[in-house]
Amino acid sequence: MTSHREAGQAQELIEGKSGATSSVPSAPASVPQEGSKSSDKEWKDEEWLGNIFIGIAGMIGAGKSTLATALGEHLGIDAYYEPVKDNDYLEDFYKDTKKYSFGMQVYLLNKRFQQHQEIIWKGKSAVQDRTIYEDSIFARMLAETGLMDARDYRTYQSLFKNMSNFMCKPSVIVYLDVSPKTSQERIRQRSRGVESDIELGYLESLHKGYERFVKEISRVIPVIRIDYERFATADEMAEVIKKEYLDANFLRQAARFDPTR
Repeated sequence: MTSHREAGQAQELIEGKSGATSSVPSAPASVPQEGSKSSDKEWKDEEWLGNIFIGIAGMIGAGKSTLATALGEHLGIDAYYEPVKDNDYLEDFYKDTKKYSFGMQVYLLNKRFQQHQEIIWKGKSAVQDRTIYEDSIFARMLAETGLMDARDYRTYQSLFKNMSNFMCKPSVIVYLDVSPKTSQERIRQRSRGVESDIELGYLESLHKGYERFVKEISRVIPVIRIDYERFATADEMAEVIKKEYLDANFLRQAARFDPTR
C-alpha cells in the first residue's frame, strides 16, 4: 500500500508533471515450497504479501464480488464490496439515464472514495471489488454518448482530480477480462432486475473503455490481467493471482494516467 507521499507522486503522474516510473511493489524474498509441512500455513499467511491493497476491475457481471470473497478468504484479508443495495440512484438511473447520470456518478464516486479511504486509514490488507478509477470509464462513456451534460462532466472531472490528491494507490489491480457477450450472460444469470435491460451495444462500448483504461492505468499501478472466461472457479483464480503477485508478473510500463481524460 503506498504512502501519502507516493500518493502525491501519483497525482503528478495523473497530471503529467513527472516522467518518473512508479516502482513495482517488491515480492517477498522467498516463497514456501509446495509439499513442505509449513507451506499451507505460510502460503496463507498475510505476511507473505505484506500490507497489500488489491483492487479488482472488470466489466459488469464479470465476477468481481465473487473473486473478492475468494481472495479475502484465501489471504485472510478484509473484502470491500460495491454499494448496490443501498444505491438510491440505481433504479432511477436505469429508467432515465440522462437525467440521473451526473447524480449517479457523483454518488458512486463519493461512496467509493469513502471506502478507498477506509482501507487506507485502517492500515490493514484488503481487497476491493471495484476500484474508484473505473468510475471514470462510465462517466466518460456517458459524456461521449450524450447521456451526461458536458458541464456536468467537467465538474465530475474536476471533483475526481481534487479527490485524487488524497488517495493512495492500490498495490495491484486485477483486471478480469471477459467479452461483452459473456458479461451480458452473467448479468442475466445473477438476475438483478434493474440490470436486465442492459443492451449488448452498451457493453461493447464499455469493453472498449476498459481496454483503454487497462492500457493507461498499468503505467501507474501494477496490473494482473486475467482471461476470466478460462478459469473454472474463483478459488483457482485466487491462487493464480497470488502466484502472479509474488512473482511480480505485471502488465505495466512507463508513467502516465489521467483517469478523467
